[in-house]
Amino acid sequence: MEKMRMESVDMAQNNVDKIAALFPNCITEALDEEKSTPEKKVYKKVINFDMLRQMLSEEVLDGDEAYEFTWVGKKEAIVEANKPIRKTLRPIIEESVDWDTTQNLFIEGDNLEALKLLQESYLGAIKLIYIDPPYNTGHDFVYPDSFIMDNEDYNDGTGYFDEDGNVNFSRENNASAAKYHSDWCSMIYSRLVLARNLLTEDGLIFISIDDNEQGNLKKICDEVFGSSNFMTCISRGTGTPTGGGFDGLVNELDYILVYSKNISKARINGLPMDEESAKIYDQQDEYGRYLIRPLRRTGGEDRREDRPTMYFPLTAPDGTQVYPIGPTGYESRWICAPETAKKMEENHLLAWKKTKRQGEEVWQVYQKFYLENRTKAPGNLWTDVEGNKKATRDIRNLFESNKVFDFPKPIGLLKKIIQIACDEDSLVMDFFGGSGTTAHAVMQMNAEDNGKRKFIIVQLPESTPESSEARKYGFETISELAIERIKRAGKTIKEENRLTTQDLDIGFRVLKIDESNMNDVYYSAGDYTQDMLTLLESNVKEDRTDLDLLFGCLLEWGLPLSMPHTVENLDGCRIHTYNDGDLVACFDENIPDSVIKSVAKRQPLRAVFRDSSFNSSPAKINVEEIFKMFAPDTRVKVI
Repeated sequence: MEKMRMESVDMAQNNVDKIAALFPNCITEALDEEKSTPEKKVYKKVINFDMLRQMLSEEVLDGDEAYEFTWVGKKEAIVEANKPIRKTLRPIIEESVDWDTTQNLFIEGDNLEALKLLQESYLGAIKLIYIDPPYNTGHDFVYPDSFIMDNEDYNDGTGYFDEDGNVNFSRENNASAAKYHSDWCSMIYSRLVLARNLLTEDGLIFISIDDNEQGNLKKICDEVFGSSNFMTCISRGTGTPTGGGFDGLVNELDYILVYSKNISKARINGLPMDEESAKIYDQQDEYGRYLIRPLRRTGGEDRREDRPTMYFPLTAPDGTQVYPIGPTGYESRWICAPETAKKMEENHLLAWKKTKRQGEEVWQVYQKFYLENRTKAPGNLWTDVEGNKKATRDIRNLFESNKVFDFPKPIGLLKKIIQIACDEDSLVMDFFGGSGTTAHAVMQMNAEDNGKRKFIIVQLPESTPESSEARKYGFETISELAIERIKRAGKTIKEENRLTTQDLDIGFRVLKIDESNMNDVYYSAGDYTQDMLTLLESNVKEDRTDLDLLFGCLLEWGLPLSMPHTVENLDGCRIHTYNDGDLVACFDENIPDSVIKSVAKRQPLRAVFRDSSFNSSPAKINVEEIFKMFAPDTRVKVI
């Protein structure tokens, strides 16, 4: 039992707790010399200041490294996670489905860059992250991060580009390489650091992994999420035994590590009770099926002296006063207080039966547990979900029996994860999107229970092997395949459930990571050339559209990317209104005062214009004065 402190709050420890909430990987333990005794050592949380300094720095810092899980490149991975990028997300309407109404996103590009770009728009917004990162088999290591090395040296040294200058997605990270495990650990570490920020306070992350890096991944997650937020490691029967490199043994399992953002707020939903599990509900009355368990405490601490207030009489059907008595005649106790027992009786939750005790017939009281609305707590051994062979068949069914993707995850596996980890309107993310199984599962679950879950899928434009069925089918990249798979899956789900899926969201906005919308015009005077002078005419790249600029503004202002968007023409200018006034933008040149006044009178939360829309400083001052008059609370910016 916890004792009262009888002292004021320890502010130093309070500050440690605050830092732990922000940077759990910067917390370690040290001996508490004040509270420790020769017989019992007590430890307290302390800050690893070297690690904290590194988390707050953009450069790799020198210093000794203490006992911890580390590898070559760990500090560089931290720097990489914190380093800003000059990238943007460009909308691709022609590849999207139901652009105007959907709330789902598909992002093509490096997931590290995607996670950085989404940090403000989806901070604390995602209920479930599921990822199936590339297993470290030594092949197809397709996420080569630059870390602290010069990009050109790094890319040349790792074979990032082939002889034609194209990204070499099939480079190897073989076991003989000095950084075999380090490369993989650095890759996943930086992404998990960023992913944690996106989870809601009650959010969960599920990570599929095999034997090669399961141990290392567990240590990394303990750092990033905090070891206290570890929930379980699920063992999943794959249904496809594979050689494990040991005589007489095959691999029949892979694993799913489960972590919460905040264990005190996390919740796992129960699963529907199947008939096999319901067999134990073998009693029936007018209120339904139920099972019974003794109201008397059994096992440890079952004696009267353990909880004296729980030793009291209950009245049997014939008026007999019944006390909790143990099997050998000792005074025992009930599992509840008198008030609780009375409420149970009033709600028909007590059952009485005659039984024999030491040859004498006595009354025994039981608690009823009704089957109705009862769910089954999920375990961490999953042998009842679809195996990998079923996942391959699902892909074939969508693509005329062609096996266009190797090693997809089963839809049933993702449905089970979504079922136990999500609410019916949760946002689900998968930043190792693969063939799009997570999106497929979200749409399928919504079709089955009328849910409103949304998804964000991120997939690198990894080239399909030239001799693969995917390439023969016409898919140049995995992201192309995933987009088409999601389209076909959504269409199939609607066709199979026409009556119940009329309002089902099977659309998604396609966004692709690209270089910044803005020209890089930050050169010293001596660096300018005649060719560069044209860049000074506009700070926006020539190939960028209004929609490109709008989505760049959404990212900078931290607005979600799936909200309604309308466009209208006003006095010859195109006005973009996002989510009914969260943002109003006009990127035309030479915007007249009439348009500025019209936008200001709508009193949007935010307004944005091109810097080049106003040809002088007085013109900009005039815009500010108009908004002060008509919309003093609107934040106005220019690009």
